[in-house]
Amino acid sequence: MQSAISAKVRLEGIRGMRWYWVDQFLEFESGKSAKSIKSISLAEEHLHDHFQGIPIMPHSLVIEGIAQTGGLLVAQYYDFRERVILAKVSKAIFHFAAVPGTQLIYSVEAHDIREDGAYISATSHCGERLHAEVELFFAHLDEHDNDRQLFDTADFLQLLRIYRLFDIGKNADGSPIQPPQYMLDAEAAALGQN
Repeated sequence: MQSAISAKVRLEGIRGMRWYWVDQFLEFESGKSAKSIKSISLAEEHLHDHFQGIPIMPHSLVIEGIAQTGGLLVAQYYDFRERVILAKVSKAIFHFAAVPGTQLIYSVEAHDIREDGAYISATSHCGERLHAEVELFFAHLDEHDNDRQLFDTADFLQLLRIYRLFDIGKNADGSPIQPPQYMLDAEAAALGQN
């Protein structure tokens, strides 16, 4: 019963961070590529405002979903120790509007991951149809920002599990990606399992 209550508390914490533009990962190869899915639903509040009477997924939120996919690919490369932020959208071409009932597949390829940031290219597809082409640059926050925590570590680990990253993620040698020990320790502490 304790673990069921703890799991509910953890999920409540995750719901507090409400802006997720990815539903789950389909593929994930450390430092190389990732593929995720976003199902667009008429139940999403933002669709009722953009545009009224003609609900479409805003292109900026598609870019954000791609950035979340690419950002996690970049962050995982350094065991999620670097705080990765979107620094620049260098290319964004959209071929049509995505509407409710659409499933978007974000395919991200990492071209250059360094200690100070990364460059990725990505596409968004609806079935076989090319929806968008995007290129993004990421930066890592400087040392002077070390006091600022972006996410609670245990909540972040739970989110990665919901995304199925550890179920499908592979290292370059083909071995499964495992949660870093510091994340498991934070999770155990949050659940009172010291």
